[in-house]
Amino acid sequence: MTNKKPRTTLQIQQMKKDGQPITMLTAYDATFARLIDDAGVDMILVGDSLGMVIQGLDNTIPVTLDEMIYHAKAVSRGARTAHIVCDMPFMTYQGDKFEALKNAGRILKESGAQSVKLEGGRAITDTVAQLVNSGIPVMGHLGLTPQAVHAMGGFKVQGKNPQAAQEIVDDALALERAGAFALVLEGIPAELARVITQSLNIPTIGIGAGVDCDGQVLVIYDVLGMNPDFQPKFVKKYLNLGELIPEAVRNFRQEVHAREFPTPAHSFHAKEPLFTPHGVETPEEDDDVIGLYGVPVELG
Repeated sequence: MTNKKPRTTLQIQQMKKDGQPITMLTAYDATFARLIDDAGVDMILVGDSLGMVIQGLDNTIPVTLDEMIYHAKAVSRGARTAHIVCDMPFMTYQGDKFEALKNAGRILKESGAQSVKLEGGRAITDTVAQLVNSGIPVMGHLGLTPQAVHAMGGFKVQGKNPQAAQEIVDDALALERAGAFALVLEGIPAELARVITQSLNIPTIGIGAGVDCDGQVLVIYDVLGMNPDFQPKFVKKYLNLGELIPEAVRNFRQEVHAREFPTPAHSFHAKEPLFTPHGVETPEEDDDVIGLYGVPVELG
């Protein structure tokens, strides 16, 4: 078995000190986790975005704790060196901080993730401190927080006026004081993200937050262009699998209909006859004959 040595929170924080940009992508299964890890990405986020890109939901709110653990467990099997962060889903940490501790503990114990991510600012700093003091690394998340989509009136850029911007700065400073090891900044003006990044000792990971964050995160399905109808401004498509995958499937369908697939090269062949030809007697010394797939067939 290959020894897993994922990046630690201290190593992630050192990257900020060294001025080395941090890369993070989402993954929801072992296959994508292995591919992302092999490419050298620093962190893998098992995001509750799986509710939208995997389950086909309109938002992340219905995603459950058990579902997050299931997907994080699969990702943990596929990744070797990337630090795995798992989202805590809606209403698993916003209430009682001891219930939050229990839920976060389940994620680390059952999934193999190394840290959890919570959305929110000063309202959850007591919970963040409780988790950190109990040995659970916490990544914060400010700006456009998808679990608050209804309160925000939709997926909208946050911090666009001075008062709202100052609120987010104050939240970021509070999360750092509470012990968060890093902070995702989503959907905020680049100027605000720059101020926050310069004000914090912990790394900032941006998504739709400009170039000055310490790192960047995107949803892997967006990076690969798997949804042609989803083209937000902050996403760059590095492939267009939304066109390539249907093309491959159509080719498969056409070759099957034309009986061009499978070919003999795609088929298995026996090294010796599997059946006694009709009308040929079996030698007297043989008590049985080898049947299909090597299963003995009793005679007479």
